[in-house]
Amino acid sequence: MHFTLTDLVTDIVQNGVESGTDLLELFISDKKDFRFTVKDRGKGMTKEELERSQDPFVSDGIKHPQRRVGLGIPFLIQTAETSGGGWKIESKKGPGPKGTEVSAWFDLDNVDTPPIGDIPGMLRTVLLFEGPSEILIKRQGRVNYEVRKTELVNALGGLRNARSLVLMDEFLKNREKGKENK
Repeated sequence: MHFTLTDLVTDIVQNGVESGTDLLELFISDKKDFRFTVKDRGKGMTKEELERSQDPFVSDGIKHPQRRVGLGIPFLIQTAETSGGGWKIESKKGPGPKGTEVSAWFDLDNVDTPPIGDIPGMLRTVLLFEGPSEILIKRQGRVNYEVRKTELVNALGGLRNARSLVLMDEFLKNREKGKENK
């Protein structure tokens, strides 16, 4: 179950990571409402696969062989619609450029909108996902900044020891507070 909007974002990002993409882009805005877009250059989906992804009673059985349901996108759609927001999913599979782009927006004044959640914690989780050689995060609204996974890895000497993880956490929290790291 998703308790916050950042839970929904994390789930959609994980889908993008699992698509086999080499670049995953995450855009988050909280200017008037809360919006996010996840864009990948993964395997993409056919029109039929895209339609099935919106059905909670359909699962490809690959990621979770015991499950017969796939709830990530249906929960996203339900939450967006009940909170006075909306959603959009586009995907291309086959020859040429392929990939998927998922966008959703939520009215922060709507009583049915879940709390935003822990943005720095969600970004930390996203940046630690295995897979893409590059994750690009663009943040706009209350604060404005951009983070590239490759730049963090280079600056911190990796993201696998306690010291680098603590420094990354401080960096993300300071960015969310609108502070520049010196």
